[in-house]
Amino acid sequence: MKKSLNQNLINLIEYYTLLNSNLLLSVNEIKRKKVNSSISFIGSKSEKLEKLKKTIKSIKNCDLKKNATNLVFADGNINSKIMIIGEGPGANEDKEGKPFVGRAGKLLNKMLEAIQLDRTKVYITNVVNYRPPENRRPTEDEIIRYLPYLKSHIEIIKPKILLLLGSTALNSLIGDEVVISKARGKWIQKEINSLNLWVIASFHPAFLMRQPEQKKLAWVDLKMIRDKLKKL
Repeated sequence: MKKSLNQNLINLIEYYTLLNSNLLLSVNEIKRKKVNSSISFIGSKSEKLEKLKKTIKSIKNCDLKKNATNLVFADGNINSKIMIIGEGPGANEDKEGKPFVGRAGKLLNKMLEAIQLDRTKVYITNVVNYRPPENRRPTEDEIIRYLPYLKSHIEIIKPKILLLLGSTALNSLIGDEVVISKARGKWIQKEINSLNLWVIASFHPAFLMRQPEQKKLAWVDLKMIRDKLKKL
């Protein structure tokens, strides 16, 4: 009987040792999930946005922040049904503290005007809120770090439609398994922080300036947005 109890005790110790070992092995996964957790605020929409802005400003040990001049938070109508998400600020955006104010921004304005929209009728932000050096694409680590803030931003605005401009915005919110050339022009229903949203991807205005022949496809996407807004 005593021998049986001792053996059971040994088995129990081995079992808990194995459990602890598994936890140690999975610590990176747990940490990654924690990084991607949502951030919530209380108050009115304006108050929540101000709190989010202050939270982003308080980020520590961020190379993007260290090398940037200004936080580029957002622009437009906070009560808009459509939220536009780009990649990251460029030199002009970094200087002025607003998204899409350079050459790409001027093209975006024209694109919006083509479907009877302007900056007073949409809300615009980026995947990352500080300018990547030399206008490079944000790294995967940078995207992961800013993703909870972006999702919180979306949750606060509560748009009906998300327009993702370019592959960085697409891959950040939809996944790396899709490419912009295949994903554009298609509606996706996506749940983000309990919001069920209509999502559509299109080419980034900066890409369209380099590849103007693709503007005809972007125009198809814009018309789809125009038609969806009428239904909503």
